[in-house]
Amino acid sequence: MAAAAQAALHPPLQDGPCLQAGSCTEVFAYTIEDFVQHGVEWKGSSPRGQSSNSPSPFDRILQQGWKDRQEQGLFRYHLGDLQTRILPGKAGFVAQLNIRRGSDRRPPQEIQSVQQRFDRQQFNFTQIRPAEILFALARCCPAPGSHPASVLVVINVSPLEFGHVLLLPEPALCLPQVLTPEVLHFGLDAVLLSAHPGFRIGFNSLGAFASVNHLHLHGFYLNWELLVESAPCKPLLPEASLYLLQGVPAPGFMFYSEGQQLEELAHKICRLTSYLVQEEIAHNLFATRGAAPEGPVGSGARPGLRVILWPRRPCFGAKEQSAFNVALCELAGHLPVKTAQDFKGLTETAAIRIIEKHLLPEPQFTQLQCELVALLKE
Repeated sequence: MAAAAQAALHPPLQDGPCLQAGSCTEVFAYTIEDFVQHGVEWKGSSPRGQSSNSPSPFDRILQQGWKDRQEQGLFRYHLGDLQTRILPGKAGFVAQLNIRRGSDRRPPQEIQSVQQRFDRQQFNFTQIRPAEILFALARCCPAPGSHPASVLVVINVSPLEFGHVLLLPEPALCLPQVLTPEVLHFGLDAVLLSAHPGFRIGFNSLGAFASVNHLHLHGFYLNWELLVESAPCKPLLPEASLYLLQGVPAPGFMFYSEGQQLEELAHKICRLTSYLVQEEIAHNLFATRGAAPEGPVGSGARPGLRVILWPRRPCFGAKEQSAFNVALCELAGHLPVKTAQDFKGLTETAAIRIIEKHLLPEPQFTQLQCELVALLKE
C-alpha cells in the first residue's frame, strides 16, 4: 500500500496540497507551507464556543471521505449527534454519551506487557477493508532516507467522535503498538494541516487502553476547548521545550512547538516513550493546538502545538467497570461515557476520582520526572 502511495508522488507536484490517484489509494501530498500557522482560535460568546474557522484542504478531504464512508455503512454504528455536557467545576470536563462505542466495538486484545510482541493471530490492520482507507498522507519532499514516506489515514469503525480516524504506517510491517518518531511526526503534521483548533491526535500504549497491538495513532475532531490547551506550565527543560503541565486533574509532561523542527521534536518525545517502554511504564500521548506556555491567559488563540505525555499506572487483564475508561481522551478532559445513567449523574469529583486511580503515585512521578529530564540532557 505504501509503495502505491509513493508511486503517486513521482509526477511533478503542483504548489500546495494536492490529492492524486494512486494505483491502490489516493495521496494527500503536502509541504510545511501547507501548515495552518496563523488564525487558529476558538471563537464565540463563551470560552468554550465553537470554531468558525474555514476548513483547510486537509480538513475537507478527511471530512468528506469520512462522511462518504458513513453513508456506505462501513461503521459499526451511526454516530449521530452525541449528547454533550460540560461538567460543572474548574476542570471543564467535556462528557459525551457514546453508548454504542461501549457496547459494539471490537473486544480489546488481551495485553500483559507494554512490550508485548505483535501477534498475527489477533486482529490487526492488515485485515481492514480497502474501503476503510480514506487516503495516504505523504510529504512532497521527504528527507533523504526517511521512513515511512507516507501513512494511511483510515476510518475508525467504532468512532468516538466525528472524523475519528487512525494513522497507520505500512500495515504489512506488522509493527507493535510502540510509538516511533516517524509516525509521531506525521501525527504532529496532521494537527498543523488542520485549520480546526479541535482536531487532535493521540496515542495509547499497551497497558494504557490500546485495544489493538498494531502501531497506530488516533485522530478526531472535538468541537470543544479543553483545559489542557491553555493550562499553566512549569519549565523543566526550556531549551528542549519541555514543561510540566499543571492546574489539571492529570499533570503530565508537555512539549511545545510553533510548528518548527517537528522531526526533532518527535525524536525527543520518542526518547522518553522508549524509556517508558523499557521500564514497563504505560503511557498516553495527546497532541492539540495550544497556547504558548507563557502566553496570555484567557485568549482563544492557539498559535502552537502542545504535545502532552502521561506516564500512568498500567491496566492489564480484566478491565475495571467504570463510567469511562482512562486513555488519551480522558486524561485530556474529554470523557466518552458508556451509559445514560452515568452520563446523567457524573460529577467532576467522581470523574477526577476515576482518573486518579490510573495516575502514578506522586513519589514515582517525581522520580520519573528527574529521570526524563536527565535523559534529554544527555
